[in-house]
Amino acid sequence: MWRWKRPGKWHLFIFALAVLLGGLAVLGGIAWSKSAIYAAAKGRVFTDAEAVPACRVGLVLGCAKELSNGRANLYFERRMDAAAELYATNRVEYLIVSGDNSRMDYDESTDMKDALVARGIPAEKIICDYAGFSTLDSVVRAQAIFQQDRFVVVSQDFHARRAIYIGQQHGLEVYAYTARDVHGTGGLRTQLREHLARVKTVLDVKLLGREPRFYGEVIAVRDQEQAG
Repeated sequence: MWRWKRPGKWHLFIFALAVLLGGLAVLGGIAWSKSAIYAAAKGRVFTDAEAVPACRVGLVLGCAKELSNGRANLYFERRMDAAAELYATNRVEYLIVSGDNSRMDYDESTDMKDALVARGIPAEKIICDYAGFSTLDSVVRAQAIFQQDRFVVVSQDFHARRAIYIGQQHGLEVYAYTARDVHGTGGLRTQLREHLARVKTVLDVKLLGREPRFYGEVIAVRDQEQAG
């Protein structure tokens, strides 16, 4: 008959050591990924729209318009404000709104376009990318689908830096105009998730070679305006 045996001191020591080493590895990965991403973004992140290098396209990274409780998502609202400011200062000619459209009842790109039109941006200057399922998807598709090797990302600072790193690793010239951040409990949760997102980003581009979920036909920005 099998009988449970209480772990000895040696087994407990091995377990504690494994937990400690695992924790140190995670912390090391978090620190290293942040360092790599911030180094890539050095001198490329702007808080003044007029200081942003002029580019043909601004890439607006998607997020939900509303929170799960139905309240307005401040990340979304402030991101749309920043995109409108960037366009109004003539730093970009077009805005690509890249977001998730994986469900019939969820369409980040259309929500962003509607919000920007409400802020005075001409509809024909806004291009929807419905397959921006992640930051990597959005950045890589900006070049692969919309043929842009140089563009400005619009998002909150922590997110924009990650996008610049992805672009740099794919040979793209990417700048960022940052939206106002969100503070409080919701902002804290997002910042904590960002630590792991940075690690995943570095692994995706350096080790796994991850590509966008979908590619598709090339869409020239000028053709979008003519069709608009």
